[in-house]
Amino acid sequence: MYDSTAHNIYTQNNINIESPTKLIEMLYEGILRFNAQAKKAILVKNVEKRVYWMNRSTAIISELISVLDMKQGTISTYLKGLYNYQIQLLLDAGNENNIEKLDECSNVFKVLLEAWRESTNVA
Repeated sequence: MYDSTAHNIYTQNNINIESPTKLIEMLYEGILRFNAQAKKAILVKNVEKRVYWMNRSTAIISELISVLDMKQGTISTYLKGLYNYQIQLLLDAGNENNIEKLDECSNVFKVLLEAWRESTNVA
């Protein structure tokens, strides 16, 4: 369903991304933005927008799962499990209008984004 969506967008639009490494950073940032919008929607009880923003976050996470190179060993296995758990958190947050679960998901991606930036900016 999301077969290499991010990569296709990257190659079609050629939006001056320096590398696929930058694309991962943008995907993590997108999740954080979409989760923030979903949180606002929960607070104002706007079900339609909540579903829309959570679906966008879920789509990105699904794409991240689909591009994992499982030949890389334990890190890929760990990330797959972590990403799947984040999808479950988003589903639960949406079903329960639970901001705490949404925040938990966002916090995980904040840490992942920070770690990604640190690991890819090593000179």
